[in-house]
Amino acid sequence: MNTTTNNHFTIQRLLEITSKEVLYFEQTRNRLLNSNINIKWIETLEQNEQNSEMLDAFVSRFSRLQDTLGDKLLPAILKLNLETVGSQLDNVFRAEKLGWIDSADKWIELRGLRNKLIHEYMTSASDLFAALIQVLEQGEMLIRTQQLLANNAKKNKP
Repeated sequence: MNTTTNNHFTIQRLLEITSKEVLYFEQTRNRLLNSNINIKWIETLEQNEQNSEMLDAFVSRFSRLQDTLGDKLLPAILKLNLETVGSQLDNVFRAEKLGWIDSADKWIELRGLRNKLIHEYMTSASDLFAALIQVLEQGEMLIRTQQLLANNAKKNKP
């Protein structure tokens, strides 16, 4: 298999994976949006196993989607378009210029929120609540990014 064919195969596989990740992310995001989350909801996670598991699923799915898009799919699509592949930050800025990411700054902000959701989970209910609300509001950008990358890959299909 030559390099171009191998890259197309890799991209196709990553698009299948990220499509499923988007589906699961949206399902959990919608459940959370319908849960009327407030600070009390966060403070009572230890007593509410269902809410705690839903939050864990959301954080995991959000993190996984952002990681797969940024670490794997984006570099592969850049390579397909004969663009230079660099650090994730360089790739994100390039993707913004190409119109594949709404905003590099928002992507970076979501990355910081991802880290905050993981690390603030057990220490501060108010910080966790604030980060969760931001991700629920801004998480749609990851879904659009996956769609834009998929559209680009279809245009460049051999």
